[in-house]
Amino acid sequence: MSDKTLSYKAETTQSNAILLGFVPIGVVLIGFFLIPLALMVLYSFWQSEGFNVVPKWTLKNYELFLGWTAYTRVIAKTFAISLGVTTISLLVGYPFAYFLVRHVKKSLQMPLLIMVVIPFWTSYLIRVYAWLGILGRKGLINQMLMSLGIVDKPLEFLLYNNFSVFVVFLYLYLPFVVITIYATLEKFDFSQVNAAMDLGAKPFRAFVEITLPQTKQGIFAAFIFVFIPMLGEYIAPKLVGGASGTMIAVMIVNLFRGFQMPQGAAVSLGIAAFIIVFLFLFRKYIRI
Repeated sequence: MSDKTLSYKAETTQSNAILLGFVPIGVVLIGFFLIPLALMVLYSFWQSEGFNVVPKWTLKNYELFLGWTAYTRVIAKTFAISLGVTTISLLVGYPFAYFLVRHVKKSLQMPLLIMVVIPFWTSYLIRVYAWLGILGRKGLINQMLMSLGIVDKPLEFLLYNNFSVFVVFLYLYLPFVVITIYATLEKFDFSQVNAAMDLGAKPFRAFVEITLPQTKQGIFAAFIFVFIPMLGEYIAPKLVGGASGTMIAVMIVNLFRGFQMPQGAAVSLGIAAFIIVFLFLFRKYIRI
């Protein structure tokens, strides 16, 4: 058998192995992503009649995004809360991670980081439920305030509103920011900062002109890890937000439960499209 024949058979075998390796990936991609997405797109252009979805084409489902309606108010509020929590998480998480990397001994960094991630070792649902016992009428905060004589009756604004959703989100997502920024700063070469300070640069100027620009990829990653999942949060707003703390995910679930699946699909796709455009513009203009 010639060398060319052996080489051809080896290349064919290698190609077949590569194709077989892509089969599971293709099955997962098509079965779990493309097919559900295609169904959502179809549903968004169909109509609901009674308890059924009928294939009658219409753009009426996308009218939910037109005008200042109850739906657009919920969407705007969701983006405002998510952006606010993300901003505060970055403003708190970045200095904490910076202090951890820059000023804490290596032997103490890991124990402190473990303290940050300890909440992840418990159930997400339990962590959210715990805040009912902190912010509720008979919760920890109200009991302490009344025992100290600061208030005569329980504070009502602590739970079942946008404030409680904001606080719980901050608690849930701040560790993601700390971990992401810490991983970025740990790889950063601080000798550049030391050299700049030796040449007379103030610490703040060295941070703004050297550290911050070179760690903006970590900031962007932290932004993604916090902002995007928060837009789809259902459990936390449902448990601690009440009627006034309704967010996009709760609204979409209510639409599907109310047999308004085409409208729910339209809202879902509209939000997804907005997120893609937002991330594209965000990445483009901050030049990551």
